[in-house]
Amino acid sequence: MAVILKPEKDLASERAKAGPHPGAGANGANIQAPGVCEFRVWAPTPRSITLRLNGRDLAMRREGDEFTLETAARAGDQYSLLPDGSGPVPDPVSRSLPQGVHGPTEIVDPAAFQWHDQAWKGIAFADAIFYELHVGTFTEAGDFDGVIGKLDYLKRLGVTAIELMPVAAFPHDAAGGRNWGYDGVSLYAVESSYGGPAGLKRLVDAAHAKGLAVVLDVVYNHLGNEGNYLRRFAPYFTARHKTPWGEAIDYSLDAVRQYFIENALNWLREYHMDGLRLDAVQTIFDERLGERSPHILAEMAARVGAFGRQAGREVWVIAETDANDANMVKQLERGGNGMSAFWSDDFHHAVHALLTGEREGYYQDFGSLDRLARALRDGYVFQGERSAFWDAPRGTSASGVPLPANVICIQNHDQVGNRARGERLTALVPSSAARCAAAALLLLAPHTPLVFMGQEFDEAAPFQFFTSYGDAALAEAVRHGRREEFKDFDFSSVPDPQDPATLERSRLDWRQAGPDNAMLDWYRQLIALRKDFVTGAERTCNVSAQGNHVLLLEVPAQAPRLRVEVRFGPGQMPEKDAKGWERRLYAEDEAAAVTVSVKR
Repeated sequence: MAVILKPEKDLASERAKAGPHPGAGANGANIQAPGVCEFRVWAPTPRSITLRLNGRDLAMRREGDEFTLETAARAGDQYSLLPDGSGPVPDPVSRSLPQGVHGPTEIVDPAAFQWHDQAWKGIAFADAIFYELHVGTFTEAGDFDGVIGKLDYLKRLGVTAIELMPVAAFPHDAAGGRNWGYDGVSLYAVESSYGGPAGLKRLVDAAHAKGLAVVLDVVYNHLGNEGNYLRRFAPYFTARHKTPWGEAIDYSLDAVRQYFIENALNWLREYHMDGLRLDAVQTIFDERLGERSPHILAEMAARVGAFGRQAGREVWVIAETDANDANMVKQLERGGNGMSAFWSDDFHHAVHALLTGEREGYYQDFGSLDRLARALRDGYVFQGERSAFWDAPRGTSASGVPLPANVICIQNHDQVGNRARGERLTALVPSSAARCAAAALLLLAPHTPLVFMGQEFDEAAPFQFFTSYGDAALAEAVRHGRREEFKDFDFSSVPDPQDPATLERSRLDWRQAGPDNAMLDWYRQLIALRKDFVTGAERTCNVSAQGNHVLLLEVPAQAPRLRVEVRFGPGQMPEKDAKGWERRLYAEDEAAAVTVSVKR
C-alpha cells in the first residue's frame, strides 16, 4: 500500500503541533529535521533504486514494495532516482521540477510558506460563479503572479470562484511552457514555468484574501506521453482499457488508487484549493466496482468530503462528463458517486447551435428552441433518448438532479479550443444582442454558470490548441493528428500546436476590457442581478418556448421574481403582462433581442 502524503491533515498545522516531522512515512522527499530528509518511493517493479543527490549516488533500502533512505539534505537540493541503474528520472511524487519533467526533483518544505487564510472557510456551492482561465494566456506574464494582478478585476466582475486549467508539470521545450495542461506527467509537481509551488500558493492565498475560491482542473484518466516515467517504478497503467489519449490508469490496484486519491487531497491540503474539477471521468475505468470497494470516483469524493469536514471548510468535486449521468451527483449513501456537480454540455450545444446554425458533429442533435428549453427546465436534454451523433441512447433521467448541480457555459476551453481555428463566439456570432441573450440565460438560469476568460468583454482573440513538446516525434504526431482531425479544412488554416505564435494568438488582450466596453458592463449587471434574485432554495425555474424563436425563462418557478425573454432570429417579441415587472436590461437588433425584468 503506497502512502503518498499525510492524509486528512494540513501539513503546516501538523508541524506546529508535532514538531519538525510533517512528512514522516510519506512518499517523496520529506524533511525530518534541519538538514535531514527521508526519501521514499513505491516501486514494486525495479530490483534496486539509486538516489543521486548532491553529487553522490546512494543505494536506497527496499522495504516491501517501497524503497527508502534517510540522509543529509535540505529544501532546495535537487535529486534524481535511478531504477535498476538506468538513467536518472524524477521522483513519482515530485513537488517541484525546476528543470522540467525530465530533470531532477527539487526538495520542497511544504511548511515553509506563510499562509494568511486561516479564517477562510470557503464559499457555499450555491454561490459559485466560475471563471475558467489558462494561466499561460490569461495575462502577458503568463504565470501565477500575473493572475494575482487581475484578482481585483475578477472581484469587480462579480465571479466567486476561479477555475484553473491544469497546473501539474507538463513537457515543454527550451522555448518555454506552452500547453493546455491536460497531458501532465508529474501530478504532484506544480508547473515551473507558471511559478512552481510557491507561486501557486501565493495565488490561492491572495484569492482567498479577496473572497474568491480557487478550483483546479485535474486529470486522472491518463497521463501524457513525454516525461511519463511511472512505468519504471510500478504498473500504474492497464492495456485492458483505452482512452482517446492512450492507456488507462489501472485502478484495480490499491496503491494506484491511493496515489491518485492522495493527489486530490494534496491539492486541498498543501495548496488550500477549494475544489477539483475531474477531467473526462467517463474514461476512468474501475474494474473493482461491485467487488470490494466503491467506484474510484465515489471513493475520491468521500475522502475529499471527509477532508473538508475535518478542515471545517467547503470543498467541491466536479466531474466533467458527456454522459448526462445522474449517478455522478447522486448521494454516496444512495449508491451514487457523490460529486458536487458535473459539467453539463447540452446547454452549451443548444445555445451554440441556435446562434451559429452549425449542425456538424454533436451539434446535429441540437438547433431547436425546444432543446434549449429542456436544457434550462431539466438541466440537460438527453435523458435516455437516442442521440444521432452517438448513434445510441444517451443519458439518464434528470429527475432528482438539482439544477445547480449542472455547471453550464456558452464558452469553455474545450468548446472553443477544440475547433479547428479556436474561434470564440465573438467571431462566430456577429450579433451583439444574440451574445447578450446567451449571457443572460447563462447567468440568470438556476444552474451554476461558468465564464471562460475574456468572454465577458467579447475577447476577439481565438483560444487555440498549443504544445511545446521537446520530443520531436511526439510533436510531429500531434501536428499530424490535428490536421487529420480537421482534414476538411485548408491545412494552412489549422494552427501548428508547436508554433509559439499559436499561444501568442491565444493570449487575452486586456486593452479591450476598458471602461467603455459594453459587454463587460452587461456581464457585471447580470452577475449583480443573479446575486440578488437567483438564490438558495429558490434555484428553480419555469421555461416556455413560444413559437420557433422566442423563449421565456422565469426564476424561481413559484412566484417568479426574475424574467428573461429572448428572441433568436428576426421578428417581434410577444406582448407580455408587464404589471409589477421592472425592466432592468434590454438589447435588440435584427438577429436577436433580450429583455431582463425583475419583480420586488
